[in-house]
Amino acid sequence: MKYSNKVMDILKQGGIGVLPTDTLYGIVGSALNQQTVERIYKLRRRSLNKPMIILISFLADIERFKIYPNEKISNFLKNIWPNSVSVILHCANEDFKYLHRGTNTLAFRIPDNNQLLNLLKQTGPLVAPSANFEGEKPASTIKEAKNYFGDNVDFYIDAGILDSPPSTLIKIDGEKITVLRQGSFSLREKRL
Repeated sequence: MKYSNKVMDILKQGGIGVLPTDTLYGIVGSALNQQTVERIYKLRRRSLNKPMIILISFLADIERFKIYPNEKISNFLKNIWPNSVSVILHCANEDFKYLHRGTNTLAFRIPDNNQLLNLLKQTGPLVAPSANFEGEKPASTIKEAKNYFGDNVDFYIDAGILDSPPSTLIKIDGEKITVLRQGSFSLREKRL
């Protein structure tokens, strides 16, 4: 599936939509546009103190969020990405409070999906929580996503039934790696 120029333009201009990620359907929008991020929080009825996962196309994209990992962390990330593993990194920059919500951390993932990576190269980083209201079952079809969001998003991209586990969620704190959610990617807790 190739994303149309129309979809890319909508996302670049601050619009939001539902599309297949490397794991589930996600509701996506520009991570660098505060109004877009707030719109997704409102639409998903998401707890305002919970940050959303950000999809990126290159490791260097995290520097756009004023995050500069050391060599050990960079090498670890290069070894696990692209993959269905989201990594929480320290981000205390006030400019990104609308993303880290006071937690001083942000979660990133380079998805293992070429079409999605190509889209991200065009649009820049996208927030991509699952397509559902918080606490409800993630949409596994576009019909289910439409039941949640109706006409309140700018586009839907149908890829049939998506019913895989969510991404594995890990946190890097100093040299310690903690698995917070075991998903489709298997990684045991360890040290860098």
